[in-house]
Amino acid sequence: MSSDSTHAPSFTQSLAAGGLAGTSVDLLFFPIDAIKTRLQSDVGFARAGGFKGIYKGVGSVIVGSAPGAALFFSTYNTLKNNLPTPPHLAPLNHMISASVGEVAACLIRVPTEVIKTRSQTSSYGALADSSFKAARLLWKTEGLSGFYRGFGITVMREIPFTSLQFPLYELFKRRFSLYLYAKPAALQPYEAALCGSVAGGIAAALTTPLDVLKTRIMLDLRDTSHPSYLAPLPRLRHIYASEGARALCAGIVPRTLWISAGGAVFLGMYEWTIEFMHPAGRQ
Repeated sequence: MSSDSTHAPSFTQSLAAGGLAGTSVDLLFFPIDAIKTRLQSDVGFARAGGFKGIYKGVGSVIVGSAPGAALFFSTYNTLKNNLPTPPHLAPLNHMISASVGEVAACLIRVPTEVIKTRSQTSSYGALADSSFKAARLLWKTEGLSGFYRGFGITVMREIPFTSLQFPLYELFKRRFSLYLYAKPAALQPYEAALCGSVAGGIAAALTTPLDVLKTRIMLDLRDTSHPSYLAPLPRLRHIYASEGARALCAGIVPRTLWISAGGAVFLGMYEWTIEFMHPAGRQ
């Protein structure tokens, strides 16, 4: 199957392929994500856990990865194939489709991300040594709103990230296919994976400051109604003013490597699964 086949994947195929892709990449690269999160913690890498307990919080990933990624891809492909945009505005189509897909996925992703980041950095100490205990303690202390701590900033991070990654991904796939096969829809899954890796790495590096801000907000255990609690943009300025530009780039290397490699696995696995489910689509 071409990675950009005229035989667009069905909603069910997108759902299944997205779920498998999301689970694969999150489990494979979980240790790198844990290191990145601890580097971004305001208590410092060592106090946040260092290299110990590198798989803390993996339970929330197992629960949330598949449905989050499945919801993203099913939304993305549905909109990409149905938005009334002319061919010359394809990048706009991809930006809109990916952005709406990310907002939908964040409804599932953010609660699991909150639990994961707090588990990775031992925010609850001995009170919660597993994802389930962290979730129960979060519910007890903050209620439903606690699970959506950082929802706004996560969306603020994901929309720029996705608006860069997926138009670049679609562009690289088309150009690479024309270069290799002289037609726009002939890439194999491993070739599409390379395009996903480059697109993801570029987007990851450029959006790292927003990722730092997202991590800080999710790790914040303070009462959000307290006057000292800063809104996202003032907090971004505060981090820059008090800690310097370097703090806003904390974790940029593991984040870029993780998402670059993860993009290859995520999008490659997605394309491979679609090919497996829809072999008649091969051109």
